[in-house]
Amino acid sequence: MFVARTIAADHKDLIHDVSYDFHGRRMATCSSDQSVKVWDKGEDGQWRCTASWKTHSGSVWRVTWAHPEFGQVLASCSFDRTAAVWEEIVGESNDKQRGLSHWIKRTTLVDSRTSVTDVKFAPKHMGLVLSTCSADGVVRIYEAPDVMNLSQWSLQHEISCKISCSCLSWNPSSSRAHPPMIAVGSDDSVTYCGKVQIYEYNENTRKYAKVETLMTVTDPVHDVAFSPNLGRSFHVLAIATKDVRIFKLVPLRRESSSTSVPTKLEVQVMAQFDHHSSQVWRVSWNITSTLLASSGDDGCVRLWKANYMDNWKCTGILRGDGSPVNGAAAHGTVVGAAGTAVSAAAQQPLVGASAGRYFFPHLEAPRPGSRLGLLLPPPALIEQTCDSESGYTQPAPPRRRHFKANTATLPPEHE
Repeated sequence: MFVARTIAADHKDLIHDVSYDFHGRRMATCSSDQSVKVWDKGEDGQWRCTASWKTHSGSVWRVTWAHPEFGQVLASCSFDRTAAVWEEIVGESNDKQRGLSHWIKRTTLVDSRTSVTDVKFAPKHMGLVLSTCSADGVVRIYEAPDVMNLSQWSLQHEISCKISCSCLSWNPSSSRAHPPMIAVGSDDSVTYCGKVQIYEYNENTRKYAKVETLMTVTDPVHDVAFSPNLGRSFHVLAIATKDVRIFKLVPLRRESSSTSVPTKLEVQVMAQFDHHSSQVWRVSWNITSTLLASSGDDGCVRLWKANYMDNWKCTGILRGDGSPVNGAAAHGTVVGAAGTAVSAAAQQPLVGASAGRYFFPHLEAPRPGSRLGLLLPPPALIEQTCDSESGYTQPAPPRRRHFKANTATLPPEHE
């Protein structure tokens, strides 16, 4: 059965994001209290806060880890119009910090004139590359030319989306047949148009060009997540809006042999779920692309899975107070479009303190002999067992993204 484990996060305001590192042994949280906390999982399975510091002069919307190949590196973004890069230094702590991680701000990115709403590191095969998106409708892509000197970052690309941006996701595919691709979502509630745009890098022009707009997604989008690509010829994108949607993006062969022509995508709706009956705030795939988790304003985290016929189903529900969810298995099945089955599971966030809707559960290693052992990540990456009869997450207070404070009075940089 599902087990909800509570952590006393000690944030003094709403928690907006939780991010796990590559191995699932460390996590970072960020909050409207302008702080970031780092947690380490001990040998006893308990999570302990090993570092906590004030990062920005406004609410911190997102926090993300770089691949461990580049060291212990975090990036955060904030309402104060900046993004920051942090690096953990070992062996340089003073007496007051003895036993705690010592994190140093390596750089502050100040190009945005409005709130920086999301920040993501690119897949490691692209090098140490960081992307941000802002409410001004611009996606900025930075690169660290020297991975040993994280204080130097150069702005490589600016992508004008012409609509307020709320979230972004890199396509993790490392196939040479797939150029770098990024999905951008918008939470603009005024303009009636497609709220998800797909951009692809062109080797000839050395720029990112828009290859597709998902015109069927017209409601505000709060999160987008590409599924890990395990050798597929197509891409899978999950979207959190007023419901959960999963799209299949099939690259079509170019009529011209010229690589200057952007790739055209055939868009198929694989599944759509309105089980949350409320706004959905986060979607997250597990590392093996076998389960998808979503969290919404109903105070629940739901797990979705597809069988070999592409029939999608809710396989579990979690509530923060640990109370069972009656009829969890009776939520029905959504039949996706014809194509290869894609399943999911969240390697991401654990039950936290103030805002359960943003957190996704870990999964415990299955019992020996269980068929789930063939579908779930290895035990090092998962953490809680489950069935569909119990639940997770407490109702959270309404999300606050906009404040009355005049943004013009916020400093572009601070320590």
